[in-house]
Amino acid sequence: MWTYHNPVHITAGNGSLNQLPALLAGRNCLLVTFPEADGLGLVQRVRSLIGEQLRGVIDSIQPNPDVQWLAPLYEQVQCEHADVPVIVALGGGSAIDSAKALLCATPSGCFDELLSILKQGGQLTSGLHKHLIAIPTTAGTGSEVTPWATIWDQAAGQKYSLHQACTWPEAAIIDAELMVSLPAAATLASGLDALSHALESIWNVNRNPVSMALAVQSARRTMATLPALMQDLGNLQLRADMAQAALLAGLAFSNTKTALAHSLSYDITLQHGVPHGIACSFSLPLVLEMALGADAVADAALLSIFDAMTPAVAVERLQNFLQNLGVATDPAHYGVQPDAWQAMVHKAASGPRGRNFIRALA
Repeated sequence: MWTYHNPVHITAGNGSLNQLPALLAGRNCLLVTFPEADGLGLVQRVRSLIGEQLRGVIDSIQPNPDVQWLAPLYEQVQCEHADVPVIVALGGGSAIDSAKALLCATPSGCFDELLSILKQGGQLTSGLHKHLIAIPTTAGTGSEVTPWATIWDQAAGQKYSLHQACTWPEAAIIDAELMVSLPAAATLASGLDALSHALESIWNVNRNPVSMALAVQSARRTMATLPALMQDLGNLQLRADMAQAALLAGLAFSNTKTALAHSLSYDITLQHGVPHGIACSFSLPLVLEMALGADAVADAALLSIFDAMTPAVAVERLQNFLQNLGVATDPAHYGVQPDAWQAMVHKAASGPRGRNFIRALA
């Protein structure tokens, strides 16, 4: 028996940002975005579309949402904008993840209460949680169609996963025109994050036929699109193709969660400062080698992505794909020596995401 569920209303296509007024349906909103959004003209575009329905702009979102700056921002939103029913998140995964934290209503209105729930893995009571319309400006995180948000406590060396019934976005707008200005490094990291999401949802104990079909199509499209896009960043068609690949990956892992490569990535990011998209993708050939042979259905899907007849060829093609994009696949390149790497793999395998991996590690 299997199920597939995703409640997010998706609007996709060039110019689809223009559908924002219809999705708001007369409701007021806050805009949560990144600091450069105003200079890129994105804030003005939203303001021109919805006018006085835009009740405030929060444009201070930084990469890797951290409790140190999320806490005062959360309490500001809960206090000053309690009556605003919708948050529009415009940006990459950090903007959308931050918005998911900001929309949650705790009984006290204090961030410490939300942080306690994060630590304990509990659920918020039903309340006046805000709704979320997610508009990604990167093609990779899939956060626009999942309920999860990653929250960091860099000072404590901790990473938390926020997952509540209210953190599913109500709607997502996928407009490649918003992604054309994305720099090369962010384009690469986000694209590789999408590839990781697709592969991680295949070598996953929670996979199902729908997630598998979405993931295979996503991975093949990313393999075909990302190298060409890195050579032609202003190409709108390639941007649209990559946006669709990332969306498909998001729809796949929205039902499976991620697995071993993502579990490994968190310490790589915390301890070595490697951007998330690189941290979760450089190990993909190593994890693929471990995954192949564990399940015939997963093997067939994985081999088909790389047009490979044997596991060795699949691993080699994935390794070459990454290296041709300038991504080293040796953990030592990121400051992790072989003994430390093996210890890290076994630690990651015992974590919540690691336990989703298709093969149990001794």
